[in-house]
Amino acid sequence: MAPRSIWNGTITFGLVNVPVKLYTATESKTVHFHEVHARDGAKIEHRRICPKEDKEVDYKDIVRGFEVDPDKYVVLEKDEIKAAAGDRGKVVHITEFVDAHEIDPVFFEKTYFVGSRDDADPYRLLHEALRKSGRAGIGRFTFHDREYLAAIRALDDVIALHTLRFYDELVPVDDLDMPTPGKAPSKSEVDMAGKLVSANESKFEAADFEDSYRDAVLDLIKRKAKGEEIDLVEQEEPAHGDDLLAALKASL
Repeated sequence: MAPRSIWNGTITFGLVNVPVKLYTATESKTVHFHEVHARDGAKIEHRRICPKEDKEVDYKDIVRGFEVDPDKYVVLEKDEIKAAAGDRGKVVHITEFVDAHEIDPVFFEKTYFVGSRDDADPYRLLHEALRKSGRAGIGRFTFHDREYLAAIRALDDVIALHTLRFYDELVPVDDLDMPTPGKAPSKSEVDMAGKLVSANESKFEAADFEDSYRDAVLDLIKRKAKGEEIDLVEQEEPAHGDDLLAALKASL
């Protein structure tokens, strides 16, 4: 079944309006486990319990509340939350264009594919402008009840929309409990490390990398389902040597 769009709206730049649909660009392949009762193998159920009435609450009777004081909540209806977004719930306003390579990857959160909705001409115009300039349009919109900063760029034959983290969502490096670096590396060590990097230089091809851990877990599940005995191998970290130059020379 072809993927369905998850958001319909408009991208604007200048006075040009581009009606679009948003599609999920990625899917998780992570192995998911269920919570199971160890004694009888039954799947564990999670219920919504009201602590005041000590009974289960139906999903339709649950609303969203923001805690303003201990155990005191302001309840917002869905329509009220949507109203707070204004037109940002349906429009991505591009306010500036930047070099796409200048956006540090630390800001990228999730990627979506953007498709044309009605009129394909404005879509093709935006795609070509982004592709030829190598730039990304920066804007913001509201999606799933929160505002996102977004970068819109040409990706092969489609337009990609990347949601970005806001600057204040990044943890300041100064706040980390990290040891102070020791002495600076010697020129010989830096030169040797550079040679090691150059010796292993290649073009990144995403298709060359597979999730070997997922494959190993699925294989383990399959073997255990057949009743095979599983040998547990203890994991060990590599030894941390003190002679960096000798390690670099051995690597080369």
